[in-house]
Amino acid sequence: MSESQASGEGPVWVALEAGKTYWWCSCGRSARQPFCDGSHRGSGYRPLAFTAERDETVALCRCKRSAQPPRCDGSHRR
Repeated sequence: MSESQASGEGPVWVALEAGKTYWWCSCGRSARQPFCDGSHRGSGYRPLAFTAERDETVALCRCKRSAQPPRCDGSHRR
């Protein structure tokens, strides 16, 4: 498995809906960043599923280095 690709520096702010399941792209190949579009197939990566607990706007990671994926933890600054 090769290293994941950053899809950008800094987070992307996304409005999430309570109870809805999202699939965060972990490989960086998706054209629908920060969400998965299936581009990981054959790469060894798998998207990360998460369900929003409430309606909120959150910062999701695009550099793929966060220690708390899918949320941005500032790793892109290091």
